[in-house]
Amino acid sequence: MKYATISTTKGDIKVELFDKDAPKTVTNFKSKAVSNYYQGLTFHRVEDWVIQGGDPLGTGTGGGDMPTELAQTPFEIGSLGIARAGDINVSNDSQFFICTADCSWLTGQYTNFGKVVEGLDIAQKMQVGDKILEIKLEE
Repeated sequence: MKYATISTTKGDIKVELFDKDAPKTVTNFKSKAVSNYYQGLTFHRVEDWVIQGGDPLGTGTGGGDMPTELAQTPFEIGSLGIARAGDINVSNDSQFFICTADCSWLTGQYTNFGKVVEGLDIAQKMQVGDKILEIKLEE
């Protein structure tokens, strides 16, 4: 299993990465983490069911594109997904989200590439503008 620890201004969130379900998404996320791409970026979207970060512009419009990897891995509280706009086949290459409440309706609609294994309480306390300090990877 592969893990990433997302260190934020509120604390750490450890996620297990689903490299078998979403190999390209996981590889892309890990590459960005290793290059410190996410360092200093904010969580620009915080709603009662989700937090979203990883946008270099901080507006929800930044980042590039990559193919969506749809699997039937169910979205649930703690799921780690990759954002997308209208086209179900095209996902953002940097913006990720964590479900902090039920989000089962996203199953089969978005790439589910991990789940929180520690720190869900931290994710649930996030506010707009909280920063990602770094993302560390471990096997």
